[in-house]
Amino acid sequence: MMAMNMGLLEIFITFICFLVFLGFLYHKKTPKHLPTNWPVLGMLPGLLVHVNRIYDAITDLLEASHMTFCFIGPWHSGTDILITVDPANVRYILSSNFDNYPKGMEFQEIFEVLGESIFNVDSELWEDMRNSSHAIFGNQDFQRFWVSTSVNKLKQGLVPILANAAEKNILVDLQDLFHRFLFDTSLILMTGYDPKCLSIEMPKVEFSDAVDGVADGLFYRHMKPVFFWKLQYWIGVGVEKSMRRGIAVFDQLLEKIILAKREEIKSHGIRGSKGEAMDVLTYYMTIDTTKYKHLKPSNDKFIRDTILGVLIAAKDTTSSALTWFFWLLSKNPEAMNKIRQEINNKMPKFDPADFDKLVYLDGAVCETLRLYPSVPFNHKSPAKPDVLPTGHRVDENWKVVISIYALGRMKSVWGDDAEDFRPERWITDSGTLRHEPSHKFLAFNAGPRSCLGKKLTFLQMKTAAVEIIRNYDIKLVEGHKTEPVPSVLLRMQHGLKVSVTKI
Repeated sequence: MMAMNMGLLEIFITFICFLVFLGFLYHKKTPKHLPTNWPVLGMLPGLLVHVNRIYDAITDLLEASHMTFCFIGPWHSGTDILITVDPANVRYILSSNFDNYPKGMEFQEIFEVLGESIFNVDSELWEDMRNSSHAIFGNQDFQRFWVSTSVNKLKQGLVPILANAAEKNILVDLQDLFHRFLFDTSLILMTGYDPKCLSIEMPKVEFSDAVDGVADGLFYRHMKPVFFWKLQYWIGVGVEKSMRRGIAVFDQLLEKIILAKREEIKSHGIRGSKGEAMDVLTYYMTIDTTKYKHLKPSNDKFIRDTILGVLIAAKDTTSSALTWFFWLLSKNPEAMNKIRQEINNKMPKFDPADFDKLVYLDGAVCETLRLYPSVPFNHKSPAKPDVLPTGHRVDENWKVVISIYALGRMKSVWGDDAEDFRPERWITDSGTLRHEPSHKFLAFNAGPRSCLGKKLTFLQMKTAAVEIIRNYDIKLVEGHKTEPVPSVLLRMQHGLKVSVTKI
């Protein structure tokens, strides 16, 4: 028996030595700017080395690989990924050959927390979800409801906190404040319920912590074999433990709100009249199923998925964008001064109707979203084998990832100053806002799945920006680190600590 064990040990050691030798040969043959494709492990080791700066590492890789790169995962792990930012590929995948690149079963499995939300589904259900969402988000009454809710919460919640910080010389975390601001406004708009998290008392916001944990877990699922992250989730370890906690928070909050809303509708009927907008939850609970046959207003799980998807989209994408926007302005005081002058000259009194006059502010918002898109990548899977315009072949076993973060920094797309914050690039010689095609500026997606909330996002960002910039000077705390977290939502690792001075 001992001889047999020694023999097995020798075979194992020989096999390991063979792998190391093969790895050395592979590494020697690999160009320095590309990750080594190791035996068994594929390119995973090279990815893990750079995981803390994953967005910039992928940007460097794509710049050196003519904007498209095939990442080979560990053998038989199902983690082979074609990463691309080539505008021709982007347009082909998201627009001209849209039908071959659905969300697919793998995406739905990774993002199972979102269930049957608009971001997860395909085919006829997706069409009904999109058409119904367009009907409410494009409604002028709802847009006015969006602006008035944002203005009220800004003046009654965010401004008093900033005023208190300025008066008492207290440092604040803008990322946390924007999370609270967007959570309160988004929950009012989506459900009619105000959680009142934006206050000087700073109550704990379980929902925001839950979103962060879930978003991080979803990011790492893209790099792990399915069986492995499912095992972690079942056992409850690592980032999957945070996933389980986060989902429990979502379910508990939304179950309570949905039950209360059904009781309200049952007792008082559907509130609202012409000129008033109903919240999104009421809208979907009472939607016309003869017009939208695939929606299920009486199913609490369907309603939960629908509201959770739009709530996260409204809250976390805009709060992320606002955080990076003020960080960029703190690093570029000249741009801040130009925006302040534009506000004072063209909008002496706060009036959302005048937002279109603030062209330089629009340019600064676009520039922020180019460099720091709230959702840093887009994940697709081909329904059947295909050849991309660049000649790269993909089949149904591959993931296709469009790195939106990297696309905004490609010198071949945006010029040699691609990594510079320059709002002027968005302004034409005649002083109007420059339009860029969506396959180049991908912050709001492209093609049939382009973001329905783009206009509302700009309204909310400009509402907050105008009120803060015209009244306060924001200065970044010296030495404060602001690297992004590896996640499916682009937030700052350590928040955004600033001092506030009243102007």
